Amino acid sequence: MAAEATDATSVTTTALGPRRTPLLTLLPAEGALAWVRRGEGLVGWGEADRLEVTGPHALAEAAAWWADRCARTDAHDPLGVPGSGPVVFASIAFDPTAGTSVFVVPEVVVGRRDGQTWVTVTGEADDDHAVVETSPQEAATSIGRLAYADGALDPVTWCGAVTAAVRRIDAGELDKVVLARDLLVTADRPLDPRRLLLRLAQRFPDTWTFAVEGLLGATPELLLRRTGRHLDARVLAGTAPRGAGADDDRLAAGLAESVKDHAEHAYAVTSLADALRPFVEELHVPEHPAVLTLPNVRHLASDVHGRQRDDDDTGLLELVGAVHPTAAVCGSPTAAAARLITELEGMDRGRYAGPVGWLDTRGDGEFGLALRCAELTGAEGGRQARLFAGCGIVSGSDPIAELAETQAKLAAFQTALED
Repeated sequence: MAAEATDATSVTTTALGPRRTPLLTLLPAEGALAWVRRGEGLVGWGEADRLEVTGPHALAEAAAWWADRCARTDAHDPLGVPGSGPVVFASIAFDPTAGTSVFVVPEVVVGRRDGQTWVTVTGEADDDHAVVETSPQEAATSIGRLAYADGALDPVTWCGAVTAAVRRIDAGELDKVVLARDLLVTADRPLDPRRLLLRLAQRFPDTWTFAVEGLLGATPELLLRRTGRHLDARVLAGTAPRGAGADDDRLAAGLAESVKDHAEHAYAVTSLADALRPFVEELHVPEHPAVLTLPNVRHLASDVHGRQRDDDDTGLLELVGAVHPTAAVCGSPTAAAARLITELEGMDRGRYAGPVGWLDTRGDGEFGLALRCAELTGAEGGRQARLFAGCGIVSGSDPIAELAETQAKLAAFQTALED
């Protein structure tokens, strides 16, 4: 539920000049909010307002709530660039009709775009003391030994779910389904989100490092960015592990030529493009995907660009609701894949694989998909987290290979945890 409304809220944005202090070092240990890529983006803390919402009209309710709050805001924003002025961070449930989506308006936001840095303060916070840098050494304190435990399904049972999914696909019930698994980790000492975010950003600078309401990670997939009338997305589907030397080149060539991976990718691109077309007057979809290389895996990737129609006033949250879930995180056809996920996964995804990002008062914003992530559960005195990974299952998918793919994806976050 939303915090109680006030008559008016003062929000002030102040330019800080060309500072190069890493944004993620500014975060406190509690309540960290982040969306950072290649050193630029937004970080925030404090809580000026929040909304928790669920149900069939969750995103429409959230859009109305944000519009109402913006209308009641007295904003001073001399920069006027995407992300300056009032901002809300959002972490949306994979299934917004059943799960809880969280929207947080920070008291303080520090942003950086094209080398320009600014701070936005909501309410009575003292902007002279709003930005306090945390040393990387403080955030790097050891969390001790780690103990891992199976989540909803052990590896053998999960492979059985993959086998069942392939059988259903071959029977003609659907074309693709994305099956995920979770892994529990418990540390000797409380998990510091700053440590995890800094390590993720260092290892995966080309991904979007995010944190909202205890869900944090480094996603390579941009669901939708809106800048004025321009829309951008990065669709990923089809994955290969990394190797050493000539083996790495062989794996890259195998992904580029893989019929199975290209089929999986095509479902994801088509689902996004079909969902966007009613809102755009032009849409550029690459004929062939590129190979995106990350430190731990490679993906087939397609960057999609469009321009929203001048006569269409659909906001970013509604657009996100229209395109989510794509076949990259659910499957195709969507309804059949969603039913099979419920039947076979054995877990509640919560906000994993849901949209995560931010929105400003101009309607600009960025939403990725919450992948390569973990949820800090608060269990065991703040020492436990739930890690997630999934992969697309199509005809011909091999359960052992798919399990290995989830292990490679889980390793992205495990590396951030380990000393």
